[in-house]
Amino acid sequence: MTDRLLQLVEAAAPRFRTATEYVEATLRQAILSGTIAPGTPLRQEELAATFKVSRMPIREALRQLEAQALVDFEPHRGAVVVQITWLDAMDNYVIRAALEPQTLRHSIPNLTEDDFVIAEEILAEIDQEQDPGRMGELNRRFHMTLYAQAGLPRLIALTEQHLATADRYLRFHLAAVGDMGQDEHREMLAACRARDENRAVEALARHHNRASAAMKAFFEGRKSG
Repeated sequence: MTDRLLQLVEAAAPRFRTATEYVEATLRQAILSGTIAPGTPLRQEELAATFKVSRMPIREALRQLEAQALVDFEPHRGAVVVQITWLDAMDNYVIRAALEPQTLRHSIPNLTEDDFVIAEEILAEIDQEQDPGRMGELNRRFHMTLYAQAGLPRLIALTEQHLATADRYLRFHLAAVGDMGQDEHREMLAACRARDENRAVEALARHHNRASAAMKAFFEGRKSG
């Protein structure tokens, strides 16, 4: 482990109630700042020695980091720092920006009051949720609730496929930036309810653009930091 990580470990220790919180928060900061490089194996024995804790909080912290898309578990390697780049994220944002407005436009005329109630309930769940993995699932469900009545099975399937791919970037975004974009979600829902296709698509575009800009700023900041 680097000297910089050791400095983070020493500085963080007094601030957390549990060993798992201490390890998870310190590793998250080290990964997001680039102190631990993408592709670095995170060996439990070495981390336990660095943090001066048992392997149990190390394992739990690594699982929490996996849920945030900051760590992958690879066969024969164990936990490894993710290799997400701005180019990867931009590729996904551009594809979604092309697909989702079309799916939404086709779906809006066919949405029912039941669809709107389900979408409202999902937004309320997102407001209360803290787990990034669960937030990603709820985000997909919200969007697909508004897209599902498009009546074009292949377009819907393709849209859902890229939303599923986006989950990794969303969880990383939440860890790095921390904003789900609930205001835009609510504006999309209100516009759909009013059958205002242009307003709904404009809210969706702002939603994509805000997330894309935040991720770009994050990666540029890490590069210059």
